[in-house]
Amino acid sequence: MGTVTKALSLLRHFSRTEPAIGLSDLARRSGLNKATVYRLMTELTAGGLVEQAGDGRAYRLGPEVLRLAALREATTPLLAVARDVLDQLSRSTGETAHVSLVQGTRLEALDFRYSDRHATRVMMDSETQLAFHATGSGLAVLAWADAPLVEAALTPPLARFTADTDTDPDHIRAMLARIRAQGFAESIGGFEADVHSHAAPVFGPDQRPLGAIAVAAPATRMTDTARARIRQDVRAAGLDMTRRLGGLCPPAYPIEAAA
Repeated sequence: MGTVTKALSLLRHFSRTEPAIGLSDLARRSGLNKATVYRLMTELTAGGLVEQAGDGRAYRLGPEVLRLAALREATTPLLAVARDVLDQLSRSTGETAHVSLVQGTRLEALDFRYSDRHATRVMMDSETQLAFHATGSGLAVLAWADAPLVEAALTPPLARFTADTDTDPDHIRAMLARIRAQGFAESIGGFEADVHSHAAPVFGPDQRPLGAIAVAAPATRMTDTARARIRQDVRAAGLDMTRRLGGLCPPAYPIEAAA
């Protein structure tokens, strides 16, 4: 791993729930020695990517991160598009809607919307990392992803999150073929017990999946009527977001099913 990669990898340890982290904790979490972490954090501080917090014994993200984030959003208004589509999807289904993005070999939640139609709803966290093999969103991405990502995601052993998590790579591969035929993925209790999710891929200009848009609901509310409505709406939302972002669906994607 190069020096720049090592330095940037340290930034991934900061989160909304833990905005400030001490040097010793960063060394432990990164697996790097303390002297190396100190040197890298000094370089990041000089560049404005981190700054010392409080009494100087901890670090937090610096102003340069905010500038870059604002620039990214201004030039690629992905979040604005996602929020608009999520608002519509949550209203039409009456359930929690969320968008996730592929980040290398990870699938990370970008944003979500709750519906006020029901008192009980599936809760989300914008910092959640979704398992490819155990979520509707992950399966929707894998169905259209390039082989290297599929191989990385399905290399055993696969984590088991609930009693219903499918950890058989061969069975999951067979499932991906069905997902490609129908244009959406479905997961019942695979990542979180008693949660039923439907998801559709969101494609970029290169016809590869950027991520997925999904609806998550308590399994007890999934009647045949609700399931049919959500399937239709989530496929339409995936197409809508793809078009708004200038993306293109692969020729084999079943667009008519989502019309």
